[in-house]
Amino acid sequence: MEPKMDIPALQAFVSNEFPQLGDDFIIEELTEEGVRVRLQVAQRHLRPGGTVSGPSMFALADVGMYLAILARIGPVALAVTTNCSIDFMRKPAASADMICETRLLKLGRVLAVGDAMLYSEGVVQPVARASLTYSIPPK
Repeated sequence: MEPKMDIPALQAFVSNEFPQLGDDFIIEELTEEGVRVRLQVAQRHLRPGGTVSGPSMFALADVGMYLAILARIGPVALAVTTNCSIDFMRKPAASADMICETRLLKLGRVLAVGDAMLYSEGVVQPVARASLTYSIPPK
């Protein structure tokens, strides 16, 4: 399916609809399968010990999948997460940006299902893996 929104359109949508996110998330690439998004890690994203917190990684996976879906269906603000399961597999690199690579597995009329792999910048092995399901509102 051809994308209905490109990277500038997605960034503008997020800025307008979710100003509270600020500049935390940068869309780096739009692929056939999904998107690659960067979390610009700041002090507020860290847990004691200096590594990226679980809630920050969850947010990255959730935002990444949301953007992957919107890129395909257009600016539907009320597409919402209905399920997320996340496996934290290893400790993230201290204070490194996080990268999320999403892959849409199914994009239907009312549900979208996908995977998100999270990496610390510069590290080959994934830090976490999430499986997400979204509900798409009727047109």
